[in-house]
Amino acid sequence: MSQSYTPVLLLFDIDGTLILTGGKGRKAMVRAIEEEFHCSIESEFSDFAGSTDQQIIHTLLRKNQITTSPTPETLNRIIERYLFYLESYLSEEDSVEVLPGIKELLQATSNNSQFFIGLVTGNLEPGARIKLTPPNLNHYFPIGAFGSDSLNRDHLPPLARQRASEHYRTTFHPENIWIIGDTPKDIQCSKVNHFKSLAVATGGWSVRELSQYQPDLVFDNLKNTKRVLTAILEHNHQRTADN
Repeated sequence: MSQSYTPVLLLFDIDGTLILTGGKGRKAMVRAIEEEFHCSIESEFSDFAGSTDQQIIHTLLRKNQITTSPTPETLNRIIERYLFYLESYLSEEDSVEVLPGIKELLQATSNNSQFFIGLVTGNLEPGARIKLTPPNLNHYFPIGAFGSDSLNRDHLPPLARQRASEHYRTTFHPENIWIIGDTPKDIQCSKVNHFKSLAVATGGWSVRELSQYQPDLVFDNLKNTKRVLTAILEHNHQRTADN
């Protein structure tokens, strides 16, 4: 592909998009809260996919009727415990599953001068880095926006764009920025910011369910690297032609 093409920024979600951790993140979060408040909590009543880690903490505390306004000191202790247990759980062999096609897609985009890569994830940045360490994926993502930057996922894409522009010394236009994720919240945060959305049914939602939220592209999985990248470029080209 020609280097004269418009640069394309791909911003990936982590859980359910790049990797699966078998619920170890939830397990670590629950344990951190239970140790802080010396009680057992219920965590199965909420689907946290697409939420930021800080939102998850607040939701668990509120729905378990522990507190609606934890102090910053309490939150910091919970987060420290969470990160400790997360790293411990993910140090076990085969604790992280890389989803089909992900390594090939990341390698292909890293070797293509038109594509640039980052993260948009609800994970706290230290938690994101912990999750990406076992499969050796961190080096693909020099920048990102994280749940530690804001409680609200919708605020993260512009921050990722800014950081990508500074790091890569490249201007990225909204029509060439893609949020890649497996939940309706990934689609929503792209639309709110007038970015593009690529939904992938490797998390808890099917193609049919994701399609109801009208992403720009939707795939069963990301196994076929050429098909995925071609679809992105063709969509961008079509939009340019229409304008």
